Amino acid sequence: MKIQAIKGMRDLLPADTVWFQRLEAAVREVFGRYNFEEIRTPVVEPAELFTRSVGEETDIVGKEMYTFADKDGAQLTLRPEATASAVRAYVEHRMWERPGLTRWYYIGPMFRRERPQKGRYRQFYQIGAEVMGGDSALIDYELLAMLRMLLERCGIGGAELVLNSVGCAKDRPAYHAALRAALAERLGELCADCQRRAQTNPLRVLDCKVPADQPIIAGLPQIGDYLDSDCRAHFDQLRALLDANGIAYRVDPRLVRGLDYYTSTAFEFVHGALGSQNALLGGGRYDGLAQALGAPAQAGGGIGFAIGEDRFVLAMQAGAGAGGDAATGPDAVAIPLTAAELQPVLELSERLRRAGLRIEVAEPGRKLGKALELAAKQHARFAVLVGAAEAAAARCQLKRLATGDQSEVPFAQLPARLGAGV
Repeated sequence: MKIQAIKGMRDLLPADTVWFQRLEAAVREVFGRYNFEEIRTPVVEPAELFTRSVGEETDIVGKEMYTFADKDGAQLTLRPEATASAVRAYVEHRMWERPGLTRWYYIGPMFRRERPQKGRYRQFYQIGAEVMGGDSALIDYELLAMLRMLLERCGIGGAELVLNSVGCAKDRPAYHAALRAALAERLGELCADCQRRAQTNPLRVLDCKVPADQPIIAGLPQIGDYLDSDCRAHFDQLRALLDANGIAYRVDPRLVRGLDYYTSTAFEFVHGALGSQNALLGGGRYDGLAQALGAPAQAGGGIGFAIGEDRFVLAMQAGAGAGGDAATGPDAVAIPLTAAELQPVLELSERLRRAGLRIEVAEPGRKLGKALELAAKQHARFAVLVGAAEAAAARCQLKRLATGDQSEVPFAQLPARLGAGV
């Protein structure tokens, strides 16, 4: 019986992985400019972490988590998202006692048992960042400015920033009451999930993606009409900073995030290359989450976001177009023409690798035409040919595979020639 990957999980082969590497290199470069540091949290966490932070009535906790009993009976969960893990680490290590804000980013696999579709998998890869210890609108602005820089660095044009404020503990009760009253009049017309959400957490109804429910949702009360003075001032300050610094956005009063810990600022970057499920990334403020996990009031608030790498890469590929082939190959394939030249070719290849070049050594004895054909198929830029005469003179024949141009080059000059690509 053939064993295959589990449904909704996939192998990332080298042609795929190179895109992920490009994105992750850009993340480390751009996030570093904003003074973020990398954190790595466990893949397995106590199940309670997610029920307390993400929310028991969310789809993630209710339907999608991979939870199992450990040998001691403890309930463990493969992390479905990483904000809760990062905040748990922030609280556990009392990071608020250190000077300044805590700025962390992470890269790693997450797990949700949801229906597989384009760009969505049950094991998926996520990049995120969190700023903890403050509640200023300036922090929100800087996070959005950093994301705009990342989009530019990755060659993604046409992404739209969508923004909203989802209120806080002080204004939510009045909005929930208005929402429940409006939903009660149309409850029987909504999908089964929304009928349940209307009772348990009516804000989640706004996150429904069922097309038939959208006209009803469009007529529901808007949270912006219920914001208290502090939330309204925070949102106005953020918008003023975005306006002053030329970052375009659209306010969507229906935008909410699918997790219970979000407060105040909520945002998404959306992109047309992703189809109907068009969110490239999303996030928002989660003031009070650290305190819910055991931190004192002085631990402050937080804001963060998550990027699904699988979907972000699709947008990168769409932006790259026909010229965006990410296939990589060696800088050169070193070809000993007979077994006698293998040792000098091995020594030469090591010198080239230590100079930072990507080199593959061909098996000696293969017909030269076949060896060159294979090197071209591997996307090598050059072939380095070493026969008996070349080995004796410490020289090689350097062949550019794209054009067929060939010249004799001393071994000593080869690192510079290959590095310059000439």
